[in-house]
Amino acid sequence: MDHDQEHLQPDSPLMTMSHSFLHDEMLKLSIPGPSRDPTYYIGDGNTVLLVDNTLFKVHRSILMKDKSAFETMFQLSAETDSARSDSSMTVTEGESDDNPIRLQGDTADEFRALLWALYALPHELMSATTSDANCTLLVNLARVAHKYQFRSVETWVLSAVHNFYSRPGAFDPVPTTTPPTLPPAAPASAPPSLEQLTELAALCERADLLDLAIARWKKQIGEGRDLALAINIGERLSLRPILGLAYHAMMLKGRAHWETESTLGRDQRIRLLSGYYALTKLWDALPAQPPPLSHSARCTGNQRCNKAFGQLWKYVLEMGTEVLPGLQREDVLTKLLLAESTMKMLLENNGHLLVGADGLPACKESALAVTAFKVREFKDSLTDHFMDDVC
Repeated sequence: MDHDQEHLQPDSPLMTMSHSFLHDEMLKLSIPGPSRDPTYYIGDGNTVLLVDNTLFKVHRSILMKDKSAFETMFQLSAETDSARSDSSMTVTEGESDDNPIRLQGDTADEFRALLWALYALPHELMSATTSDANCTLLVNLARVAHKYQFRSVETWVLSAVHNFYSRPGAFDPVPTTTPPTLPPAAPASAPPSLEQLTELAALCERADLLDLAIARWKKQIGEGRDLALAINIGERLSLRPILGLAYHAMMLKGRAHWETESTLGRDQRIRLLSGYYALTKLWDALPAQPPPLSHSARCTGNQRCNKAFGQLWKYVLEMGTEVLPGLQREDVLTKLLLAESTMKMLLENNGHLLVGADGLPACKESALAVTAFKVREFKDSLTDHFMDDVC
């Protein structure tokens, strides 16, 4: 009696092993096995591939189009199978659902987009170049075509993506990033984010698409939105045209705001401080350092002209706080933009001016040109002001 009770104890080793075995088996049963794709599991296909727990059965010759990476993959596989031909146990990878070719790092939607392009009819391909195109399918196709080196497909689809996002208002429904809280199925139907489009353009080295994305980032930054994200993607992809602007806009929000941005690292906060001190120092010196004039042949007094321009330069820089009373001292970018527009307004006023502008009768064009160049030069170097660490 006592012996039987010992075997029924819930904490006995035998009972623990039994529970563990049952738990493992139930866990296996709860994990669904691979499912066949409803469209691209083709009955007369000769190659089975497993992508993201989805089985695709397609024609090997289709995957070998365009001198893709699959051509090399299949050649190496054939050579390996030939070397093992003396073994009766050899099973060729890709011949059945039980032994598929496994592709890593792709989603089923991405691979499905590739197969759509490879099997599509002409009118289906033409629809991808219209305003009714499925932009999610196109972006998925571009990414996977680049990965597997379908060069012709990649060139075609990137042109289609560029055409789609070149339309007026095309970026209006585009989210800046895909929220990480969405369930796994959601991103497949959601439109590509600005972050994804930027990464795709950089990955594929597609300058025209990258220009569209950068223009959209500049709009976001100008509105004070997604600055931390712009900083992170600007650093990750080395996008100087947005990186300096994003750091500058974040700097103006102040240190109290930086501390609330959890995605900013310590190094990035140091760069913000560095930028603050660098731009403050630059502003202190800038009014006394006018850019050099290139005097015209009609200029009869270079020294007098230089002096007049120096006075005008100092005047237009320092009047920025009068135009915008709340203008921050370190906001050199806005001050230079204001100076450029003010310089143009004053010099186009036919000489009835103050502070030396009437002393530039022959060099007005040069004064406007060097001011515009100074603004452009500052914009191009804006990122550099945020790169030196504060000691």
